[in-house]
Amino acid sequence: MNLMNKEVIKIIAFGDIIGKPGRHALKKIIPELKKECHPDIIIVNGENLAHNKGITEKILVETISYGVDFFTLGDHAFDQAKEIAKIFAKNKYPIIRPANYPPEAKVPGSGWKIIKTKKGDVAALNLMGRVFFREILDCPFRAADKALDEIKKRTNIIICDFHAEATSEKKAMGYHLDAKVSLAYGTHTHIPSADEQILPQKTAYISDVGMTGPMKSVIGSNPENSIRHFTSQLPFDYELSEDKNIEVNAIYSEIDSRNGQAIKIKRIRRFVSV
Repeated sequence: MNLMNKEVIKIIAFGDIIGKPGRHALKKIIPELKKECHPDIIIVNGENLAHNKGITEKILVETISYGVDFFTLGDHAFDQAKEIAKIFAKNKYPIIRPANYPPEAKVPGSGWKIIKTKKGDVAALNLMGRVFFREILDCPFRAADKALDEIKKRTNIIICDFHAEATSEKKAMGYHLDAKVSLAYGTHTHIPSADEQILPQKTAYISDVGMTGPMKSVIGSNPENSIRHFTSQLPFDYELSEDKNIEVNAIYSEIDSRNGQAIKIKRIRRFVSV
């Protein structure tokens, strides 16, 4: 397929960014990726930006300064409840939370937004899974369909971050969204999967992008704390690993701006020291 550059929307999507080490890695790696890939949009999952406990306005502004265009969230979205309420109340930041919170929760913010680019409008949609979560939200499949009914009135170029634990639920969502969105990717497990592909009806998909965080860690945490938890069955005391070697996981995708169909998806895996 020979498309002119103006017809291809280039996207870099990062999974969960783990605290200060992850933020510092972004600051280092984004300029390199911009030179290599020339992305139109850089999107990250920001629910762990504040020491693995949600996000603050100060950290949000800091991360935007590194070149991030948009933020999605997940099960830690409201860990810093006052901060995220303030962020959403200002209604000026490029950030969304999962769309499938039940109406009774009355949480602030939106589950989808439009991202303006020089090549046209792109929608970002955020959903959260239900399998293996303590907090059980509304059905993400039905929430996706409801949101897409509105989004399709604005654009057919759609990115979906499905923040979920079970790969089976993620893969089912991928096929559910095939032809409905341009790019569907998973976050939350912090471990990158190797199943990047373009589904039969031209949606780019991967089960999990993986984290940007300390290499010597268990999903970002000090390994000793994780071992103690699994061997003792005592509550898990999350302590951010102090390893300065950071793994960076992301995906690069190209979308045909004329029809919203995926052209390409590939994994990005780098290592930096902070």
